[in-house]
Amino acid sequence: MKTDKKIFFMGSIRGGRVNQPHYAEIVEILEQYGTVLSEHVADKSLGEYGETDLEKEEIHDRELDTLHKSDVVVAEVTTPSLGVGYLIAQAIHLNKKVIALYNGEDTLKLSAMIKGNKNVGVYLYKTREDLIAILNSEVN
Repeated sequence: MKTDKKIFFMGSIRGGRVNQPHYAEIVEILEQYGTVLSEHVADKSLGEYGETDLEKEEIHDRELDTLHKSDVVVAEVTTPSLGVGYLIAQAIHLNKKVIALYNGEDTLKLSAMIKGNKNVGVYLYKTREDLIAILNSEVN
């Protein structure tokens, strides 16, 4: 059931375009629970270097502004990303609920700074059904 919840979705762009199909699937599911404020992360047309038509300061300021407006943060963390880590840290500082999704079984590659933070819920997924169950429980 869709609510007026504002959801900030993030995933690695410059290093994680291989995950774009997962990002699109996550955004599609999240749209059932509210408004996804950052659906551009899942855009298939976005290149491997992200939004090259915008200045780095514009991207930084837009992302932080969007984060401030959000009610909940969902981060796809399978591919390590400095930007995603930075935004997760900011979200924690702002007392936002943070849901980190990791595709696969083994999270040994996932930073202990994410896995070890009690303010970040880390969830493993393999299938769309896994995503639906996690997001229904945590975002709804």
